[in-house]
Amino acid sequence: MTISSKVHALARLVTLIALLAVLLPGLAAAQSLDDLRTQGTVGERYDGLAVVRTAGAPAAVAEFIAGINAQRQKIYAERAAQQKVPVEQVAKIYAMEIYAKLPKGAWFLDESNSWRQK
Repeated sequence: MTISSKVHALARLVTLIALLAVLLPGLAAAQSLDDLRTQGTVGERYDGLAVVRTAGAPAAVAEFIAGINAQRQKIYAERAAQQKVPVEQVAKIYAMEIYAKLPKGAWFLDESNSWRQK
């Protein structure tokens, strides 16, 4: 193997590692959200936002959910602006989609403020 081919192989490896570093946290976060949902620590609400259900949940869980909700609110606001409708309307539509994709055993808070398990 020549030095040039070794450098190219090393460059490809570094690129692959960098790509994995970008992709893996997102995949882990998605898995963590489903884990938190099925454990009952986190539930979903009728307004398209997630909520921590367990009073003794670690602060890291609350921070994680705050980040999820910030991303969702940005998406809802963008979509509402595009469609010229209230953000709340968009959020409720997304909430229905989120509910449809919830894993079995996850909790959902409806508009009457009642928790129900899927």
